[in-house]
Amino acid sequence: MINPLRGMKDLTFEESERFHFIVDTATTIAKRYGYGYIETPILEETALFKRSVGDSSDIVSKEMYQFEDKGGNDVCMRPEGTAGVVRSFVHAKLDRQPMKQKFYYYGPMFRYERPQKGRLREFHQFGCESFGEESVYEDFTIITMISQIFEALGIGFDLQINSLGCTTCMPPYKKNLVGFLTEIKEELCADCNRRIDTNPIRVLDCKNETCQSLLVNSPKLINNLCEECDSDFKKLTALLDNAGISYEVDTNLVRGLDYYNKTAFEFVSNDIGSQSAIAGGGRYDKLVEFLDGKPTPAVGFAIGIERIMELVKMPESTREGIYLGAMVEDAVEKLFALATKKRKETKVTVEYNSKGFKSHMKGVDKANARYAVLIGEDELKNSTVWVKDLESKEEKTVALEAF
Repeated sequence: MINPLRGMKDLTFEESERFHFIVDTATTIAKRYGYGYIETPILEETALFKRSVGDSSDIVSKEMYQFEDKGGNDVCMRPEGTAGVVRSFVHAKLDRQPMKQKFYYYGPMFRYERPQKGRLREFHQFGCESFGEESVYEDFTIITMISQIFEALGIGFDLQINSLGCTTCMPPYKKNLVGFLTEIKEELCADCNRRIDTNPIRVLDCKNETCQSLLVNSPKLINNLCEECDSDFKKLTALLDNAGISYEVDTNLVRGLDYYNKTAFEFVSNDIGSQSAIAGGGRYDKLVEFLDGKPTPAVGFAIGIERIMELVKMPESTREGIYLGAMVEDAVEKLFALATKKRKETKVTVEYNSKGFKSHMKGVDKANARYAVLIGEDELKNSTVWVKDLESKEEKTVALEAF
């Protein structure tokens, strides 16, 4: 027997229903906010993610499924969704249009990391990307949308926010941070030491408990923001306060991707083991420009679908559609013309073998059908069908042509 690869999982039966319920719920809410669907390729040039996500990130340095294809091209399977959407945005020259653009997407992403609960090597994300709006009101709107998605799915969450500043306030902050980190570098882990030289702000995101204890007294960017970034962050917190959305300012929240600036946020849950992010995002005003587009402000987020699968409260299952069954062999062929007709308007389950009444009623329950429609000897003789509504329990005989 051939098994699925480690860290990759089949999506079947009840899990597939839960998956589509999540996607359908998120899609419905995203459309209310004016987002349209976009789909980008799973396979992209490796350069796309090196330029956007960043060489110093764990995603690029450790986790990408990267290889050379038969044409000698350096390609990889997408590890996240935003970079591909931005590449598509620039490729279609949407950065040269005055109108604002909003896209939602969902699909598989790939990262070679240690599989664990809620983390797979092939996983799925639902995400949204908003282009052309620089107002912090859009950051607030994005956070509000995610809150509504989780509320609709019955998921509790805590919101953590931070500001990563901009090109004005980030350089002097990095200089101060490097000075602090240099003094304690011998006590930091190897990854942190590497990041001091490549991208020191990523040290703040280290999951090593010893490193985190050493970073308690590190300089905080939130205390070193320029006037514009400080004003935007205060405006965001005021909007969240007025909307009644609880949050915590996490001064070490930097996200794992290099393209973020200004607003950064994560939605976390304590219900999947240790506290873990179930959604995250922020503003990335320079990424379109990094990928050769015109300067375009942008903000977005992604939800890890596998992360929230077990947390989702599915609506109660309701009976749906029709079950067609024959109680005598000669009636079986009658079912198919009827099934073709009724499938134009509802779900239809057909039992190909003639069976007794009790067996058919078990089939009705298994199909979770609302209507049992059976043809027995009398019905075949009189060109009728026996119909039972499993919700109202009403039974009746109807002419075959009229059904």
